[in-house]
Amino acid sequence: MKKRNLALSLLATSVLAGCAASNNNAPAWEQDKSYDITIIHTNDNHGNFWQNGNGELGMAARATLVKQIREEVEKAGGSVLLLSGGDINTGVPESDLQDAEPDFLGMNMIGYDAMAVGNHEFDNPLDVLAKQVEWANFPFLAANIYQDGKRMFAPYKIFEKQGVKIAVIGLTTEDTAKIGNPEFIAQVDFTDPKEEAKKVIAELKRDHNPDVIIAATHMGHYADGNHGSNAPGDVLLARYLNEGDLDMIVGGHSQEPVCMEGENQYADFKPGDECKPDVQNGTTIVQAHEWGKYVGRADFTFKNGEFELKSYDLIPVNLKKKVEVDGKQVRVFIQDEIAQDQEVYNTLKPFKEKGQAALEIVIGNTNGALIGERSIVRNNQTNLGRLIAESHKERAKADFAVMNSGGVRASIEAGDVSYKDVLKVQPFGNILTYVDMSGAEIQDYLDVVGTKTKDSGAYAQFAGVSMTVEADKVSNVKINGEALDPAKTYRFTIPSFNAAGGDGYPKISTHPAFVNTGYVDAEVLKEYIQKHSPIDVNKFEPNGEITYK
Repeated sequence: MKKRNLALSLLATSVLAGCAASNNNAPAWEQDKSYDITIIHTNDNHGNFWQNGNGELGMAARATLVKQIREEVEKAGGSVLLLSGGDINTGVPESDLQDAEPDFLGMNMIGYDAMAVGNHEFDNPLDVLAKQVEWANFPFLAANIYQDGKRMFAPYKIFEKQGVKIAVIGLTTEDTAKIGNPEFIAQVDFTDPKEEAKKVIAELKRDHNPDVIIAATHMGHYADGNHGSNAPGDVLLARYLNEGDLDMIVGGHSQEPVCMEGENQYADFKPGDECKPDVQNGTTIVQAHEWGKYVGRADFTFKNGEFELKSYDLIPVNLKKKVEVDGKQVRVFIQDEIAQDQEVYNTLKPFKEKGQAALEIVIGNTNGALIGERSIVRNNQTNLGRLIAESHKERAKADFAVMNSGGVRASIEAGDVSYKDVLKVQPFGNILTYVDMSGAEIQDYLDVVGTKTKDSGAYAQFAGVSMTVEADKVSNVKINGEALDPAKTYRFTIPSFNAAGGDGYPKISTHPAFVNTGYVDAEVLKEYIQKHSPIDVNKFEPNGEITYK
């Protein structure tokens, strides 16, 4: 309990610090004078502090690029603001094992001014989040996250650039209540970000009269306001507010380049292409894909109260493409290589090396690719989804297994498999749980879980069960080939995240026959691969077990 109180105290301190920083004297700018202001942005870092195996991405190269932009703008008499759309945590084992310390250290060195709080900032206990707040030399912003009736973070911060007063509001997706780990957010409330934005904007106008208002959000961009099973995103936020209330949204969460072609239509954007941001209700909306693949640069001119976008660019950070050279496919830089900042490189290198030996140890091998790509696993049963579910089923000696697709974060290539590969697939540290239920109870459970919307992390992968899905019901349920018996007792596994109600699954952690095994999911998968290698991917291929009408 003491640790939790410490965490809350540190987070509360960040709120006070953020608000105190905003109470500056009113800035002044000259009539008829133009002020150049550049907004640089990234989002959804997900542990990518280091370059990948192809020499792409990485904070050292990002630092060089940001420094070049900053020097160029400031030499011309302009100003720069560097923002993040959140989700610094979860995705790369070297970062995950160190609570994203290298990522926050890298962001400090690059000079971030503020970040929106992402849903993955709640993947760890609140003590870890409080530690990250202390590590960061910039504020975590979120106007719509509450605990015990009080905001956990500063709702906004005001910056003065050449006499122009710029307010940055932080907003976080309501989905966090559903997709965040219930073990860590049980007492945290995520309110409607649209409503909070309206309240905060009114407060800003009353108390500070900013010249420019920007929202750093982690809500997602959904063209034309469509959002399926997801919470409302940036488009609905912009449309909900009065025209002119919000100048810009620097977004994250949906992890895509927001580059538009025509009205409410995404362009087929490729690295190096021109990118046209979305504009909704007078608000410019941007998002820089994911993982630091790009740095977004928005050049504005402020004159006589008007904040006008002059140019926008999504700059690739050492991204490469395959070309044929002497009959062989090789990777080449799409644009000129960005040199790595040596100070950042040297500072982060020990974090990369720490624990590397353990991660690289080969634990098994597979004769083909195991598919966990987000766009596929959230819409279809896949061999990797089945393999994970089978590993849980075997460990718990269960009749069948349920695995949420949102917990599958990467594919595994054919060949040798390392522990690092496993941690990329399952980085969240969920616990294997199981429950014994009657067939009648299971029918009710599957009516909810089996009909979860595709293209969302709630979409379920299965092992040991088959069914027909139609509307909000499932039928023809069979457990290991035998028809479900309403009176018989069955055991099935489910990640602790979903057992506690995550992804909108029925909460079963209070069921009398519920068991938390204490086994971490990545460890279970690791041991299964070790035991059953070489893995024959054909044994895990879906074969029409889940059919849709």
